[in-house]
Amino acid sequence: MRLRGVLRLVLALLLAATAIVPVLLLSENGGGGVAPAPPFNSSRVKAVSWHPRIFVYKGFLSDAECDHLVTLAKKKTQRSMVADNESGKSVKSEVRTSSGMFLDKRQDPVVSRIEERIAAWTFLPQENAENMQVLRYEPGQKYEPHFDYFHDRVNQARGGHRYATVLMYLSTVREGGETVFPNAKGWESQPKDATFSECAHKGLAGN
Repeated sequence: MRLRGVLRLVLALLLAATAIVPVLLLSENGGGGVAPAPPFNSSRVKAVSWHPRIFVYKGFLSDAECDHLVTLAKKKTQRSMVADNESGKSVKSEVRTSSGMFLDKRQDPVVSRIEERIAAWTFLPQENAENMQVLRYEPGQKYEPHFDYFHDRVNQARGGHRYATVLMYLSTVREGGETVFPNAKGWESQPKDATFSECAHKGLAGN
């Protein structure tokens, strides 16, 4: 029996407006060299929280895979949208000020390999996944606290609610850029240093 819920496959975050030189190249027809993918290693997975359920996997992507996703997204990003709670249509909102773009499923061997690895880790079928999305957050941009499930009936009818969201960071920054969970239990005890942003001090934070 197929699960009705949807896996929000990837929200790949570009956190700085710095130049990143691609080291893995593919031709338009999918040819070219493909660097080896990092092996799936469950020992790299750390449980950060159970309420909500949050896991961190260090080194899920190789540097070459990160650079390849950056290359695919360059010059194609547009203002990020949110789903209207009534109509389900995509609309602009000051709640979300990043830019982004969607990749095609199995767009090339690298994307396919990442999709397969995510399906293996989450135990959710690839056909239930949404298209991979690459987002760019420049200094001062944000996505305010929200739930990833849909409130409108239109998007729910298309495939049901999301079971999981996988966030993959494609670049690093000296300060900020965290994903923060303000409703997580016990976040007050999380140690934070000067590299954490003001927002990160208001919940459980990770990057």
